[in-house]
Amino acid sequence: MSPEPLATSWLGLALHSPLVVGAAAPLSGDPALLPQLEEQGAAAVVLHSLFLEQIERDWQEWQHHQQIGSESYAESLSYLPSTDPVHLGLDGYLAEIRAARQCLSIPVIASLNGVHPGHWRQAALAVAEAGASAIELNLYAVPTDGSRSGSVLEAEQLAVVREVCAAVALPVAVKLGPWYTSLAHFTRQLEDAGAAGLVLFNRFYQPDIDIETLETRSHLQLSGEVDQRLPLRWIGLLHGRLGLDLAASGGIGSGADVVRMLMVGASTTQLVATLLRHGPEQLRRISDELSQWLEQHGYGSIDELRGCLSQARCPDPEAFERAQYMRAVGSYSHLSDGGPWS
Repeated sequence: MSPEPLATSWLGLALHSPLVVGAAAPLSGDPALLPQLEEQGAAAVVLHSLFLEQIERDWQEWQHHQQIGSESYAESLSYLPSTDPVHLGLDGYLAEIRAARQCLSIPVIASLNGVHPGHWRQAALAVAEAGASAIELNLYAVPTDGSRSGSVLEAEQLAVVREVCAAVALPVAVKLGPWYTSLAHFTRQLEDAGAAGLVLFNRFYQPDIDIETLETRSHLQLSGEVDQRLPLRWIGLLHGRLGLDLAASGGIGSGADVVRMLMVGASTTQLVATLLRHGPEQLRRISDELSQWLEQHGYGSIDELRGCLSQARCPDPEAFERAQYMRAVGSYSHLSDGGPWS
């Protein structure tokens, strides 16, 4: 095998492997923990999100919004500050970027997360000046206003991407949810707007109801194996049809999982839940499993593997589209000899 069989590129950044620590406060909120992630094999770290609402309001108002909101992020739920509210805003986030750059030799990617237009350019310029290696824009909207069409919402998001990409020289990735009427078309527009990569997919947490207290509750449920299917499908559909780098996010927890994502065309894989479950050492285990698989199957590098089972190159391209759904539904009766209740 070549000297660096796991080497890859993400947003123009040279990485020693496709294993990137995704945005989550428990993994990056404490700069003292970051060297452990690098030591165990992280190729890059995406810092927890700076929620742009934090620039506009103090922590008390943000916490109130978080508790009564109809949807929540794992990042916000797990980021419980011990300092006064000023450190939750832009200045505190810039300090975290500088601290991370001082203790890490791998790329440090800033994550900006917002709901409405405004403050994106200011925040992007600031994190670039603080030393971020790249920016991940986490676009989020719950389209509850029936008077605003999907095209209007998408136009707003595209304007944000154009604004940020025009403001900074840093490469910009866009982290998306899956709920677009024509995701393939929208990703082309993101490329035209200046994005360098896509992270598929953002995982939003839905509210729950306490039927005894009659209150809404938000709680973190870590992703699992089933969450891989959606990014695997769409990365496979988009690979070779866009000039964007593609990153997989959601439920990736083993070397085999990483192999699958590389096969459909991912440049990198973002790890969160498996690190929260098993600790930084899981990075080393996944890296070893990936290396062993490549060697056992005669691949000299992950570049030789990437995209071999994307829709454009796989022997069964219909597997990524409606035909797969029909086959899957029809296969259920064959799962057991005696029927579903045996």
